[in-house]
Amino acid sequence: MSHNLPFAPINPVAFPRDSGRERAMLWLGIVLALISALPVIVARYPMMSDYPAHLARYRVMLDGGANPDLARHYGFVWQWTGNVGIDLLIGPFAQLFGLEQAGRVLTGIIPPLTGLALVAVSWVLRRRVGIGTLLAMAFVWSPMMLIGLLNFAAGQALALWVFAGWVALRRYWWRDSLMVPAGVLVWVFHLSAWAILGVLVFGYEFSQRRTAANPTGAPWWRAFIAPWPLLGPLVVMALLPGTSGAFSYGNYWWVYKQAIWLKAMRDTSYALDFLGLVAVLAAVALATAQRWIDDRLGWAALMLLAMTIAVPRHISGGDYADYRLVTSGLMVACLAIDWPRAGTVLGVWARVGTLAVSALYLARLAVTTLTWGQGAAQMERYLQALDHIPRGARVASAVVVDSGRWELNRFEHIGAYAVVRREALSNANFAVANVHMLRIRDASRGFVDPSHRILQAADRPVDLADFAPAREADWLWYVGQRLPDRLPLGAVVVWSAPGTLIARLAPAVVVPGGANPPPAPEPSAPLAKSAQSH
Repeated sequence: MSHNLPFAPINPVAFPRDSGRERAMLWLGIVLALISALPVIVARYPMMSDYPAHLARYRVMLDGGANPDLARHYGFVWQWTGNVGIDLLIGPFAQLFGLEQAGRVLTGIIPPLTGLALVAVSWVLRRRVGIGTLLAMAFVWSPMMLIGLLNFAAGQALALWVFAGWVALRRYWWRDSLMVPAGVLVWVFHLSAWAILGVLVFGYEFSQRRTAANPTGAPWWRAFIAPWPLLGPLVVMALLPGTSGAFSYGNYWWVYKQAIWLKAMRDTSYALDFLGLVAVLAAVALATAQRWIDDRLGWAALMLLAMTIAVPRHISGGDYADYRLVTSGLMVACLAIDWPRAGTVLGVWARVGTLAVSALYLARLAVTTLTWGQGAAQMERYLQALDHIPRGARVASAVVVDSGRWELNRFEHIGAYAVVRREALSNANFAVANVHMLRIRDASRGFVDPSHRILQAADRPVDLADFAPAREADWLWYVGQRLPDRLPLGAVVVWSAPGTLIARLAPAVVVPGGANPPPAPEPSAPLAKSAQSH
């Protein structure tokens, strides 16, 4: 049903009196939102591929140069950019819980905060929680969250809450004054979340002004002006350095654009993820055909999904700028579905739909929780490797990532735990100059992400004889499904376990920052079967 509500303050009396079903649906939405924290509750380690690298950055940032090993290996240059939300929160949380537990707590807050925000938006717009709201919860654990883009995920949750406030407070003259700092706060968490907020507000205002029932007679183009309180970050970006940068679509962008749509619900099970995406697209298509789309969200969803094609992959050094919009756009599209109330002839189908979308959400949550629990147990075993690495060591991390596997590799940045627990130099960090706040001091420009990643098919030999980061390290930390076939020349395995090993390397060649790495050594012999193992 297409909403054509008058452009006037929202009056709660205008909504039908809450029925028992509507109250039950509200509580169902709240409960589903709260249990979204289960993966973090079950798993000791957040099993997100990028998470250890973020934790390493927090470790260096909070240390402030006090630890001599960290100070020798790293520098940190604070920049006010639209991507520092969790960086600001981690300090006080770390004082309360310690760094690793603080990261886990903050990670666990984001999914329920997002789910409750979806409930809040639905409630302030329609005074009920419907099928669309529950279907949108399938994106609470989106690929962005599973990768570990914490600033974006938290910023998106905050953007939804601010949008709910925009709608709920529209009757009050002081709303615009409140929205000025709110817009800046969302931008501080993440630039893309701020853009999503702007699109949500514009879509809502455009829908209100285009209706024939608009009593104010305000022209539709005034919708472009209405979000002005949210434009404060434009001033910040103009005045402060480091808040803007280049963009790029990347190589073979047309293939990549198709891939991010196919992977819009990527988690662990290809069958479940693909069928879930088909179900979401079918539900949105059905609702559109039946005119069961709330225009106040529908226009924003349409714009976000269109932006997935227009927006480049890289903005200001950040990756997946367009991929984020795929997951966010589909979430808003689901939220826009306004299934007819249960009192109509479609009431029975509404109940069936509620069960179906709840089952999809619970199935995805169960898979995530189960795989996180298993992954955390495996992470615990892998982290025993750190007991064999001296503090302040130079560690070359090598992680084999199966190029043919659907599931994200949750151990890709495991080498960053050497920074967190052993104050070591590691090549698994996000530390590109002029892009990231973390800096590498005594290694080459190439001793950063993704130099640790070995992307290849699972059945190919793992050859580390010419592994470039090993030339600048004293220790090699390897993680993969199979042991490497060849190690760098002179490497001695001091500890191994299924899927991982630690090897002592020849003395590292310390490369001044920005210099090129030294020439490759001669290839080594195959890994000896008699290598020491403990």
